[in-house]
Amino acid sequence: MRNSTGQIQLSKLLIIEDNFAAAKEIKAFLTANRMVVEVVPTIGRARDFLSVSSYDLIIIDWTLPDGSGVDLLGDLRKAGLQTAVLMLTAKSQVQEKCTGFAAGADDYLTKPFHDLELLARVNALLKRPRQRVEEVLKAGDLHLDVASRIVTSKGRRLQLMPMEFALLEFFMRNPGRVFSAECLLERIWEAENESTSHTVVTTIYRLRKKIDSPGVESRIRNQFGMGYSFSAD
Repeated sequence: MRNSTGQIQLSKLLIIEDNFAAAKEIKAFLTANRMVVEVVPTIGRARDFLSVSSYDLIIIDWTLPDGSGVDLLGDLRKAGLQTAVLMLTAKSQVQEKCTGFAAGADDYLTKPFHDLELLARVNALLKRPRQRVEEVLKAGDLHLDVASRIVTSKGRRLQLMPMEFALLEFFMRNPGRVFSAECLLERIWEAENESTSHTVVTTIYRLRKKIDSPGVESRIRNQFGMGYSFSAD
């Protein structure tokens, strides 16, 4: 996949699967085929990840510890999700497949399956044109375009590193809420990443220098003994 500048851009996938061994194997296989893959085991974690990141494809297991993957998919479609979704499940009855498609699945793969079949279905879904959803988050003169990943302040484009962008997007989606450094680390950084709470503090420091104006209180506020919050005012 190439972006608007012609550069090769790896496809980004989210796998919602509570079987650790299976998820690890799928991630390793797809990563070896030049894809960026994130894995979460529950619906709750999936919602957290989807609140701060966008994906080219989502793979959802039918049965999850905190609910049904089909119900999750239905909720996401009702909320306007346009991302391609592949249902991955042991359920093989025609009626069950129809239920999955009715909820908004683009394709359906029954367990057990061969890695090459999974890859073929994933590649086919990634090639399908999707409706581009325009979404711009705003906080005063600070604008964040989710699709183009462009951030501007007073019309001037800001150069953010990937984790700075992810952190700012998370804050802008959750204005006024207080998050500890540990909570931010868990929600935004990948689980296998060796980053620590100090990484979060350092990233916030760099982000503040880029989005704040001289003499004006930072939008990212320190809440003593509690963590950080974002002011959209």
